Amino acid sequence: MKSDIATHANNGAAHDFDGQVQQVAKIILSNRADKYFQENVPNAGLGRASLHSGIIVVAARGVGLMSQVVSIIILARLLTPHDFGLAAIIFSLTSFGPMLIDLGTSESSSQKTSISRAEISTLFWINLMMGVLLACILIALSGPLATFYREPELTGIAIFTSITFIASGLTIQHSALLRRAMQFRSLAAIDICANVISSVLSIAMALTGWGYWALLTKTVCAICVTAIGVWFSCRWLPMRPHYSPEVKKSLRFGMGVTGFLVTDNLAKSADRIALGYFYGASALGYYQNALLFYGNVLGLLADPLHPIAVSSLSKLRNSLNEFRQSWTTALSTLSFVTALIFALLAVAGTDFIVILLGERWAPAGTILCIFAVRGIAQTFERTLGWLHVSSGRSERWMKWGLFSSVCQIAAVLAGLPFGVIGTAITGTIIVYLLFIPGLAYAGRPVGITTTDVVKAVAPQIVAGLAAIALGLLARHFVFHDFNEIVRLVLTGSLCAAVYFLIAVVLFRVTKPLTLALSVISDYTMRLSRNS
Repeated sequence: MKSDIATHANNGAAHDFDGQVQQVAKIILSNRADKYFQENVPNAGLGRASLHSGIIVVAARGVGLMSQVVSIIILARLLTPHDFGLAAIIFSLTSFGPMLIDLGTSESSSQKTSISRAEISTLFWINLMMGVLLACILIALSGPLATFYREPELTGIAIFTSITFIASGLTIQHSALLRRAMQFRSLAAIDICANVISSVLSIAMALTGWGYWALLTKTVCAICVTAIGVWFSCRWLPMRPHYSPEVKKSLRFGMGVTGFLVTDNLAKSADRIALGYFYGASALGYYQNALLFYGNVLGLLADPLHPIAVSSLSKLRNSLNEFRQSWTTALSTLSFVTALIFALLAVAGTDFIVILLGERWAPAGTILCIFAVRGIAQTFERTLGWLHVSSGRSERWMKWGLFSSVCQIAAVLAGLPFGVIGTAITGTIIVYLLFIPGLAYAGRPVGITTTDVVKAVAPQIVAGLAAIALGLLARHFVFHDFNEIVRLVLTGSLCAAVYFLIAVVLFRVTKPLTLALSVISDYTMRLSRNS
């Protein structure tokens, strides 16, 4: 009897202890999550913090880009253009999926002045539900897709790719909370891990004869690693969903963002969807590999800055002068860097592709040069969201997206009869025709005019296009007999020299250089203090 009483007492004590441990764990997790729900207001040193965050994220993307480049180099020598074309078909058709899953809620969560745990939890379950729904739809359509493109392999490809939709649903709100707290260092580390792990896995699969499955696994693995990483870093656990007026407001805001992103992405995918159908997977493979290099460079330069710019500008939207000044400075600095990089890529793109991927991929080099010319203007177009989202006017973004998408699809239709090259050229022309009106339209509610846009980017565009023209002339008429490596170095050096001469000496665009020196000085001082 006494032993039974003692045992019962011990069990009770153990139960109480376990309950206390669980309670303490909940308190710790709650305290860790508090920082994600603090009021989103300006603070001292915001500009400097944003600049350093941008450097961290861009550096992380640089590491990711290097892993992407290395993997593409290896995979292009192991796989065929047809393999790349199959992957391009499914990715072009499913690229809008994460946007529908998000429903613009990540932008809403990161830019709102205040947000509650209940609201974030409800948005999380909505995102996950959308991910599961889209995964089921893709699985159901896997057979018809294979029939439409006359590629039986697409059935299994579509089913496997559906995993990415569910993983995206699990990731969105945790990533948004990390951005809201400006924890870009954690996001950068996750991005590096996802890129490196997925690249290593895809190369291993290609070496062991898995063919196009290596390309598909690379994407699926990257998204799954990202999901695990943001959950581990954020340490926020969703509660039961509770629909409220604030959730409704977030969804209404998000619909504008989603409307733009989906229509814009469908327009940008129209070229690959059409080329895959009319010209086959092999021709699309050349186009896709050129697009991979171009997209990685564009993503490195523009995409990492979006969450930082939105988080920073959102804090300044009640002070229009500071808002306008910060945005024009950021745009001018971005254009200085991007115009130079894309000018170099436009001049040396063909040699670059042949050196890295081999002679059989030379047709992709010509396409890459055309994309690079487009990149000077398309980087600016990527900043439209900075203005629309940070000022809380997502509906204007959607309206512009609808107009822009119609123009982009018209450009694809105009270029399609002229093949892959013609489609790339018409797509480039329409980007240049739209980006200044697009930025002016986005900036009108906050007092940013067409003149402001032109002043911020015109010198860099002129310098970039002039450098491309002189570099290509030198490549074809002066350096044409040199081997690819020597020609790349010589034309690249000439292109860079012309760019700096026009941008810095002629137009006196020096602020980006001043900011660069300031950042170098900051890090030098930090290193000296640590030592």
